[in-house]
Amino acid sequence: MMPVSAPASRAETRHIVLTVNGEPVELDVAADERLVDILRERLHIMGPKVGCRIGRCGVCTVLVNGKSMNGCLVMAYRLNGAEVHTAEGLHLLPEGKAVIDAFTEGNAFQCGYCAPGMAVSMTSLLLAVNEIDDAAIREGLGGNICRCTGYHSILRAARDAVAKHDC
Repeated sequence: MMPVSAPASRAETRHIVLTVNGEPVELDVAADERLVDILRERLHIMGPKVGCRIGRCGVCTVLVNGKSMNGCLVMAYRLNGAEVHTAEGLHLLPEGKAVIDAFTEGNAFQCGYCAPGMAVSMTSLLLAVNEIDDAAIREGLGGNICRCTGYHSILRAARDAVAKHDC
């Protein structure tokens, strides 16, 4: 396992063991540390961004045990034994590979800032739902904001991901 440095001096810490993008990780985390901060600042995984910090923009979206969650709302101490996938680890999942391929082939993003969160949310949808139509896609991506307003290309690529996954 990869031990990671302890947080800056904080009063109360917990030792957790989790899997991040297929790799086991051990951490000492403070009670107030958020998952997005652990990923970016201590594990140097840059896919999840820090945006609103209140769970509204979706740029910090990650998979925790197969479900999409806002990394800014998940307290790290609650992750002992969890399996976390960021956009960097989606290729490890067949559903994630279908999403990556469809979004890449469809040139779904303009600036790319929302891309990791959108890809993780779409992967979560493929993991959770058997019959996916446009309404399900819109709902599944609903917590993600595209600042460039490139929603048409994102939705088109999401439909392609569903088709690739069904193959």
